[in-house]
Amino acid sequence: MSVFRKRSPRALFRNTVWEGWSLSFIRHLKEEFQVIRERDPAIKTPLEVLLYPSFRVMIQYRRAHKLYLKGHYFLARWISQRAARKTGIEIHPGATIGKGLFIDHGSGVIIGETTVIGDNVTLYQGVTLGGNGKETGKRHPTIRDNVMISAGAKIIGSFTVGENSKIGAGSVVLEEVPPNCTVVGIPGRIVRQKNVRVPRASMDHGHLPDPVLDDIHTLQKENTALSNRVIELETQLRQCKKECRKDS
Repeated sequence: MSVFRKRSPRALFRNTVWEGWSLSFIRHLKEEFQVIRERDPAIKTPLEVLLYPSFRVMIQYRRAHKLYLKGHYFLARWISQRAARKTGIEIHPGATIGKGLFIDHGSGVIIGETTVIGDNVTLYQGVTLGGNGKETGKRHPTIRDNVMISAGAKIIGSFTVGENSKIGAGSVVLEEVPPNCTVVGIPGRIVRQKNVRVPRASMDHGHLPDPVLDDIHTLQKENTALSNRVIELETQLRQCKKECRKDS
């Protein structure tokens, strides 16, 4: 009699599925570590990835999204709402998200149902990818590859934010953004175009252009020049008056 016990087909299937899930989880863990290490200098070890809200919410999103595509809407929303309560990041299970999404800190991030997000996108805390009104169909934005959206920015409506673009902190974007642009302000204005630097290679979102401040500086310079000219003319006028008095 053999000393080795034969495993049932059910046990073999269960072990195979478990091994496959374990390998998939480890591979996903490695990919997320590379993404986070590339964009967040605070991470030191791969295990820290497990503590990141972005990592935790994306695992739950993938599960919920599969259920959503199969028509299990209630269960999908239940999983997504549990993840939102634990992480502060609300991702509708109907959203379509590519590879390499990184949500830094993440508290207050909202991603709507028909949102489409490409690869290597970075979101900071407080970002909203929302819909405009109660319209049906595609009502949330499409975010192309390599886009960086800074803290507190709101992108509202069904339009596209082009590749390699940056959205400044606190901006409210209500219309299409071409590729390679920098957008700031309320409502959002394009202040730099054809900036071909890839945002994930340059994560500086605190020194974006400010056209309003530039205009204020220009007005201050012009006002200073006019004031100096007025002072100069007043001086010349006084001298003319003195000379006229002497002649008289």
